[in-house]
Parts: sequence; structure tokens; C-alpha cells
Amino acid sequence: MVDGETRNSAAQVRTGQTRGDAPAGHPAPTEFEIGFLLGILAGEGHFGGDGRQPEVTLRMHTRHEQLFRWLEAHFPGGRLYGPYHHGGRSYYQWMARGQYLRQHLAPIIGARLERLDAYAAGRFRKMCSDYGIDPRR
Repeated sequence: MVDGETRNSAAQVRTGQTRGDAPAGHPAPTEFEIGFLLGILAGEGHFGGDGRQPEVTLRMHTRHEQLFRWLEAHFPGGRLYGPYHHGGRSYYQWMARGQYLRQHLAPIIGARLERLDAYAAGRFRKMCSDYGIDPRR
């Protein structure tokens, strides 16, 4: 395990595919769960990348640990890192990258872009454009 990475047993199954919305061995998220994720990402998330690969990042104070554990359970293809403590801050960071982002998360978000505000939808579209992601998959 990478230093700072946290996992629970539900997040350890990361291979294969079932329905387009969930990794093998995990049920597809409900519309409520997807809507909750979209709200969190629209308000607190980042759609971008490191120049080589795209990433969706959510960084929040450690007091939101329960929310991050919920993400691990319902969107198990992402990874939770932390807690980190530096610069007077304490936070967790959840990231979706690679195959999970391209094949699972981007299509979930892309199919529901009208639910996001214009700013968040624009950031998502730019990430997809910059990294050659077809969110309609």
C-alpha cells in the first residue's frame, strides 16, 4: 500500500467490469448515490490531470472521514489517501484515475451533465477534451 493510502475491504476489488457503472463484484450505484456524488464533486471536487493522465480529485478536512468512507463503499474504483497533516491542515484526498475514471466514472458524470452547473460541467468537459475521454462511452 502506498504511504498515505487508506482502503477498506470493499475498495480492494478493482478489476474487471460488470455493468458500465461499477467495477466487477460491486453493484452499480443508485441514482441517489450518483446524485450525491455529483453534488460533492460540483462543490468540492477538481476535474483535471497531471499532464499524463486525467484525475478527479476530492480533498476535504478529516472531519469528513465518514463521507470519504461512503465514497469508498459506493464508488470503489477510486482511492482514498490520507489522512494528511501538514501546514496546519488535516485532510483526506479521494482520487479517481486510469481505467476506473475513463470507463466508469466519466460515463456516469457525462450522462448527467445537465445536473451540474455550467462551471462544473465546463471543467469536466475540459478534462475530457484534454485527455481524450469520450464520456458517452
